[in-house]
Amino acid sequence: MTIDRRELLSAGAAGLGWLAAGFSASALAQASGHTLNIALFPEPNGVVAGLGSTGPAQTVIGNIYDGLLRFDEKLQPMPNLATEWTVSPDMKVYTFKLKKGVTFHDGKPFTADDVVFTADKLMRTLNPRVRVAMASVESVKALDPHTVEFRMAIPYAAFIQLFDSSTLPIAPKHLYGDDVTKPLSPNPVGTGPFKFKEWQRGSFIHLVRNEKYHESGLPKLENVYWHIIPDGASRAAAFESGKVDVLPGGMVEFFDVGRLDKLPNTDVTLKGHEKLCPMAWMWMNHRLPLFQDLKVRKAVMHALNRDAMAKVVWQGFAKPSTGAFSHQTQFYTPQVPQYPFDTARARKLLAESSYKGQAVRLLPLPFGESWMRLAELIRQNLTAAGFKVDLQSADLPGTIQRQSGWDFDLTLTYMFQLGDPALGVARNYVSSEIRKGSPFNNVGGYQNPKVDALFERGSREIDPKKRAEIYADIQRTLSEDVAAAWLLDLGFPTVYRSKVDNLINTSLGLIDSLGRASIKSV
Repeated sequence: MTIDRRELLSAGAAGLGWLAAGFSASALAQASGHTLNIALFPEPNGVVAGLGSTGPAQTVIGNIYDGLLRFDEKLQPMPNLATEWTVSPDMKVYTFKLKKGVTFHDGKPFTADDVVFTADKLMRTLNPRVRVAMASVESVKALDPHTVEFRMAIPYAAFIQLFDSSTLPIAPKHLYGDDVTKPLSPNPVGTGPFKFKEWQRGSFIHLVRNEKYHESGLPKLENVYWHIIPDGASRAAAFESGKVDVLPGGMVEFFDVGRLDKLPNTDVTLKGHEKLCPMAWMWMNHRLPLFQDLKVRKAVMHALNRDAMAKVVWQGFAKPSTGAFSHQTQFYTPQVPQYPFDTARARKLLAESSYKGQAVRLLPLPFGESWMRLAELIRQNLTAAGFKVDLQSADLPGTIQRQSGWDFDLTLTYMFQLGDPALGVARNYVSSEIRKGSPFNNVGGYQNPKVDALFERGSREIDPKKRAEIYADIQRTLSEDVAAAWLLDLGFPTVYRSKVDNLINTSLGLIDSLGRASIKSV
């Protein structure tokens, strides 16, 4: 059976059909020494490498596929599919030695050809941040079945950070051939610690232990179920009743976190987002004459009460953003033009602008109640400043389709900045990434040749001090231009049962695999 990308995208709508009491018999396996149950929402658009780029999708994908490397909480690389690696002094040649004896879930051997295909064909085509990084690569070659060489035309300072499972999940070349656009099997095949077993749309995704995993003794779990649960109250109830053991960050209302933390045998952690640096902002559609008016964009910024968003909506689990970089992202600086909450100033700017009172379409993220409340607060703020706001809604496939098709005036998003601006920020603002069809690049359509040139210089510069100066200039320029309406540097508390051991062990947290997790006997 095969399914094309359109079908995979539309499959996310099935998540709305879930009922709180609707766990299937096969998914009712309670937490045991061998089974872990995790809440998930919204339902992923796909779990095949290259197709699932949302956070929920990546929490599943990271268990099916491996990256060449893993990264600790200080973002230092650790071996995974690569056992060792070298970087030439001029940072133009990266050579990876691959682990031998590794097989994909279908029994086919993992070789250097799979790495070349994944980096140079599959992800270069489908993944914006890989595409940006690979623009600096002159060649990717398999020197032998277990050695891969990336030769750079120009240095790319963040290149080593590319090789985790969320950015470069290694896919099997033999299942794709050379055509990455052909219809794909919905059943993903990787080398990861868990194998895809079943996906009941709107109910659950079931993975089982890869008994031939390449790390001895791993994984320790036999089964992992991701339960698709559409509303936060039901997800919290599922945790309280024992039906799920883990509520990944953002799966419950933030005001519920403190209450759940007081339950017996429950822990809460903010760890596991050190590399991700998640940040929320609002795209303004620069293609529209209204948002080509700088006074309108400044009016939007002054209208927004980011302190209330952090304290009320996010219950203190977020910080107001000061600009385009999260405070956790390398080379962040707060020394940029600021737009404090000032409704009177917003109204004055709007009155001086080209705005004629037309309704502005605001498209929220369908990621649960907190995101809807954030959108409602934004509407309230903008209305107070004099905007007429039409708050629209769509399910996840509909939202992705509208964002990637540029069918919005204002729309919310959150993305991972991945520790380095060359990898996680540039794609959102450079003009080369204005590409219709993807919601994970320069969706707002912002263009500034100076910013394009600076991002290119920043990615090539290998002197950290010079990089810091370049990225400070970028942050100032983006803020002067109000390229987007930056909102919150997000914190995502993960709620889990105390008996779950080693749940988070890298800087990618639950985006990485559960291969090292286990359930302690109690």
